[in-house]
Amino acid sequence: MQKIKAIRIEKTGGPETMALREVELAGPKPGEVQVRAKAIGINFIDTYHRSGLYPVALPSGIGMEAAGTVEAVGDGVTHLKAGDRVAYASGPIGAYAEMHNVNAGTVAKIPAGVSDEAAAAMMLKGMTAQFLLRQTFRVEKGQTILWHAAAGGVGLIACQWAKHLGATVIGTTSSAEKAALARAHGCDHVIDYTTEDVAARVKEITGGRKVPVVYDGVGKATFMGSLDSLAPLGLLVSFGNASGPVTGVDLGILAQKGSLFVTRPTMFHYMAKTPTAFQEMAAELFDVVAKGAVKIEVNQRYALGEAAKAHMDLEARKTTGASVLVP
Repeated sequence: MQKIKAIRIEKTGGPETMALREVELAGPKPGEVQVRAKAIGINFIDTYHRSGLYPVALPSGIGMEAAGTVEAVGDGVTHLKAGDRVAYASGPIGAYAEMHNVNAGTVAKIPAGVSDEAAAAMMLKGMTAQFLLRQTFRVEKGQTILWHAAAGGVGLIACQWAKHLGATVIGTTSSAEKAALARAHGCDHVIDYTTEDVAARVKEITGGRKVPVVYDGVGKATFMGSLDSLAPLGLLVSFGNASGPVTGVDLGILAQKGSLFVTRPTMFHYMAKTPTAFQEMAAELFDVVAKGAVKIEVNQRYALGEAAKAHMDLEARKTTGASVLVP
């Protein structure tokens, strides 16, 4: 056992429920590695765990991704050793800490030329972009797609990646500043969803055809507009709840609006498809970053003890791109 500093929550609620504590950390169990964090990624899923939207057993740590160095390896781990630069984006939650024990099978070595901050910022968001663009709906050259919150952490990565794949990318944002950011990161068209009718603009941009897929991490506020932006037989990929969860949906509306499909995927099911799925997804992500097709930009940095402020900024839409905690 050794003492470390970590963010803990003892009850669900707002950002104020998080506190920096001194806790004891055991060595890694068989199949685990212990990672000393150099940078810790901040993601919307963390706010869901904190608020109780996604229930966790309390008291609990928080956080899903970080980058750093391997301190120790558990029995049975052969592909990693102490001193390796690594990044992860998986459970058990508790990445908001100086050190954390994680499943070695969901830890990837960081290639040369990729910084710790970039690796911490890219894993969960970039792996999310990977499964959404390459697996949930395989985006192909010549297609037009709609991505909500294009200036967000996942959005900036995904829009660059979709553009690299040859798609025409329509993004939505909430301000002129974020619209400029989205354009600089792959969006061919940007819609301000606070002042414009998204579905009407999508119809106008596509000459009435609409789009085969909408990626919606916003949730409640954009759900109907997303459905109305889809071409017949189109797919709505609902992967987040930034504005609150979608509830009370009459499935008949999918028939009325064009025999539409809706899916609510999670990265962890895609990572678990095969024993090598995580490493394959990570390899494809690192490849597009190494090529320069996708640039990872860390626009906000906070000390570990400033986790509450980081969450307040994230939920108030004050952030762009990626945010990290620095232990």
